[in-house]
Amino acid sequence: MAKWGQGDPRWIVEERADATNVNNWHWTERDATSWSKRKLKEVLEGLVVEGEAGRCEIGDLKHVEGEASCNSRKGKLIFFYEWNLRLSWKGTLKESGEKHKGSVEIPNLSEENEVDDTEINVSKKKGEGDVLKDLMRTEGTTKVREALRDYLKALKTEFTLGMILPTKAPVGQELATERKPSGSTMQDSVTPQSLDMVGVKIPTVRIHMREVFNSPADGLYSIFTKKELVQKFSKCPAVIEAEKGGKLQMFEGCVSGEYTELVPSQRIVLKWRCRSWPDEHYATVALNFQDLAAQSELELECKGVPVSHEESTRQCWKKQYFEEIHTLLQQSKDNME
Repeated sequence: MAKWGQGDPRWIVEERADATNVNNWHWTERDATSWSKRKLKEVLEGLVVEGEAGRCEIGDLKHVEGEASCNSRKGKLIFFYEWNLRLSWKGTLKESGEKHKGSVEIPNLSEENEVDDTEINVSKKKGEGDVLKDLMRTEGTTKVREALRDYLKALKTEFTLGMILPTKAPVGQELATERKPSGSTMQDSVTPQSLDMVGVKIPTVRIHMREVFNSPADGLYSIFTKKELVQKFSKCPAVIEAEKGGKLQMFEGCVSGEYTELVPSQRIVLKWRCRSWPDEHYATVALNFQDLAAQSELELECKGVPVSHEESTRQCWKKQYFEEIHTLLQQSKDNME
């Protein structure tokens, strides 16, 4: 048995970057399915293809079936994805102005095949306009492949932020860093997800969501600040001290925090965290309320969410907050009627 401090450095607990996964040695997995569905819609929908025959445009992603995930082991990333996609397209002939519709099917986008080898089938509804179908089979297919490459590039860069955790530099490297001339500078890279480094250098992301509720802004504001209303939609006892510096605790302690700013009927800012996050790590949550006649729009900005908890945090706000508040408002309306 090795003496204390002389074991395999891959297993030394003190080397942990955020108290988990020593030097990225253990197997970790992140589900990329929901993120991929949003990204595929983003890169594919709205693609425009133009040629001498006319103009075509990719419409909705009508069918998306499959899954994707990313795994980390020994500091290496391994990707698994398998998708069956169907898109609609519409086109207009340049000379006659006739309009035609069709579909694009991608039956097997997976890591087993290169994008150039992935099957892409173009079809068109019956009638004339085959020149548009030919345009989609040539130029259209090329653009679709480019979009798929964009998705895969984002999957391997944008989605994986934080999966390879920072490790402690060797002593010699630390000394070399400390001895750099004072005039030297280092430029931080900017990522598509606005990567922030918080506390013990935990990679984080910013979540932005909007939701419209059938309630005026003052009523919606009350749902976030009055204990009895919070307990109604959360269906759990809660600690709600709606004043600057006041405490917040919900969902049997799964969510906790502190009110840092309150502007009645307009804005709430919270120090907010989930119990599963690294100890003492908080996000900053801003809730902005805007009246829309009998309704109101809630804009949520959650800054400082640990990358590995991005999807679960998004689902927390969607399922445990927004959907339950909609249910509470509907029940209140039914009781009044």
